[in-house]
Parts: sequence; structure tokens; C-alpha cells
Amino acid sequence: MSAKSKILVANIGSTSFKFRLFEMPTERVLARGGIERIGSADCPYSITVGDGPAKKGTAPFPDQAAAIRFIESELGGFDDLAAVGFKPVMAKGISGTQFMEEPVLQAMEDFNTLLPAHNPPYIAGVRLFNALYPGLPCIGTFETAFYDQVPVSTYRYPVPLEWEEKHGVRRYGFHGASHRFVTGRCAELRGTDQLRIISCHLGGSSSIAAVVNGKAVNSSWGMTAQSGLPQNNRVGDFDCFALIYLARDLGLGLDAVEKALTAGSGLKGMSGLPTGDVRDLLEAAKNGNANARIAMDVFVAQIRKFIGQFLVEMNGADVLIFTAGIAENNADLRAAVCANLDFCGLELDPDANAATGATETVISTPSSKIEVRVIPTNEEIIIARNAWEKLKEKEEG
Repeated sequence: MSAKSKILVANIGSTSFKFRLFEMPTERVLARGGIERIGSADCPYSITVGDGPAKKGTAPFPDQAAAIRFIESELGGFDDLAAVGFKPVMAKGISGTQFMEEPVLQAMEDFNTLLPAHNPPYIAGVRLFNALYPGLPCIGTFETAFYDQVPVSTYRYPVPLEWEEKHGVRRYGFHGASHRFVTGRCAELRGTDQLRIISCHLGGSSSIAAVVNGKAVNSSWGMTAQSGLPQNNRVGDFDCFALIYLARDLGLGLDAVEKALTAGSGLKGMSGLPTGDVRDLLEAAKNGNANARIAMDVFVAQIRKFIGQFLVEMNGADVLIFTAGIAENNADLRAAVCANLDFCGLELDPDANAATGATETVISTPSSKIEVRVIPTNEEIIIARNAWEKLKEKEEG
């Protein structure tokens, strides 16, 4: 391997740049932080180096290039980087861990319509790194990668076969780095990967994965990140003919319906609130907002629907995992998801559930047939590990 041993994991949004800097292969976190509201004159930033205090402030960053250059200066330069790691979502005909070169970026562009909030900023961000730092490898692990070996019966849609074979119309799967980390961590804690696991990633966007012996066998996602569970402001599962009815028969138009389904639906749309943040919904529900309460009820019901499906498909489960911001921090939601599951032997420990925060904890009773765990996710370390392995593969020929 090269003497360079640092991997910068970059998480790029349309107006944000977040990062973690790892020393490999020790996986020590050297720095972390991010910049928000890029493009404005007052962008908040926070950077923590090592175990030191966070350096916080605001500054004008007109674009991503200015943000990246600022991070570079704060970290003392990028000369010792071995690679930059990315977490792209999806590309046409490409998955796994890839060097983010033009053919890969063009395959991502082919799916821009399917991922309008995700692919364009990532493509632009990678191209920017390639332009600013020629010769610095950019390596991405697609969120679909964790699901590359699911059975055909899991991913095939009941549509003309030609749509799948020629156009890639099928179910995929996302949050792959998160589900891979927490299920792998669960195997470490249990001392075996011979487990049937249901992993619940519940955050700004949410999904459920079914994992058997370390490999994903199913997911709540469909073809795109607009599917599955109700998301913060995205629709989740929705009847395609309802879309046609709204767009054509009622005259709303395809563009308006698309905007509503991708930005004004999900928990935000159901509640009628200006935000789909679960904290805001819970506060509104506590203050008597019936639609906020119903939105949370729908969210819980959809989570339980997929858990039930995966229990049947896997002939039970050994572990149920809660991870990501909502699941790690909301005991009431975890209790609602686990309610009345005694038929399959799941027994939640109310005291353990109420006491835990975002820490690794078992929240089921000792006699529960299905162990319930809270495991904070760490997507960035999966990206760093995969980038490091990809570099090793290239150097070893």
C-alpha cells in the first residue's frame, strides 16, 4: 500500500458538505464536521479535530468548491489523503464499490429522474473533487451494494420482463452502509453472524432490511428512494394509478404531482405541518393535533407491516435492531413498533427501553425469543473500509 493512510469520507448534499477523516487501517477518527446552507452569506460550520473542542462559526461559502477548500485548509491540506470516499445512492447497471470516474458518473446521471434529490449533487461533488484534486482517487460504495445478492423473487416487479432486462425496472435497496454496519456490529456482539436480523433504520429517511447470516435477503424499498416507508417529506409506497389520476384526469400535471410526492408528502404531507421532523410531529400530537398523531400512527403501522412480512419470510427472527436518529432516540416509537408481538415471543423491557439513549443496548427481556437492540449506525466507517480495500485491490493488481 501507499504510505498515504487517510480516507476522507464526504457526504454531499445540494447545500451541505459533511465529512469524517479516518486513519486507516486503524479506523481512528482524526476529524469530523460539516458546513450547512452553502450558497448563502451566513453558512454555519463545525469542525472537530481529534478529541479537541469543536470549532464553530459562520462564514460565506458561495459554492461547494469554497466549502471544500475551507475544509482542506482546516485539516492542514489534502496531500496525505489516500482517497476520498463517497456514499452514492444508485447508478444504472452499476453497484458495489467503484472508482468514481466518468463512466460511473454517467451511469448515475441516467437515473437522475429516479433520484432527483440525491444523484445530481453527488455527481457534481465528485466531479468537483476530480477537478480540484487530479490524481486523488474518489471511491464510492453505492447504497444498493448491500442488496446485490437478494433473490430474484425479492427484486422482480410484476411488469413486462423487458422493462427489467432493458431498463433496469426492479426493486433495489438503499441505506446499505447503515444496515451493513449495524448487522455486522450485531454479529460481533452476539459472537456469530448466523442470525436472522430485521434492521430498522428510522431517520430523515427510513427503511427496513431483512438479513440472514450476514446477507440481505429483502428490503422495504422499491426501485427508488421515494418508496417503502413514509419518509420525512417523500411519499413512500403509493399506488401508481393514483399518480396518473392526479396528473392526467384532475389536470394537476406531472411536474406538480412529482414535486408534491418528493417534497410535500410523507410525514410532512400527512400531518399538514411545515416539516416532517418526527420531533415536531410528536410535539404537535401532544398538543392535540390529530393529523400529526395519525401521521405517526401510519408510520408505525408501515414499519410493523414490513417487520411482519420479514418474520414470515425468514421463519422468525433472532434480533430486531433499531438504528438512526429517530429509532435511536425515541423510546415511545420503539415501544409502539414492538407492541403486541408476544405471539412471536418478542418481549420488550419497558425500563431498559425507556432508559436508553443513542447507545448500544439490549432493550428486550432476558426471556424474549427475539432479542431487541439499539445499535447506533456508522455509515462512514463502512465507506472508509470499502475505499481502503478498493485501493488495496488496485495496488495488488
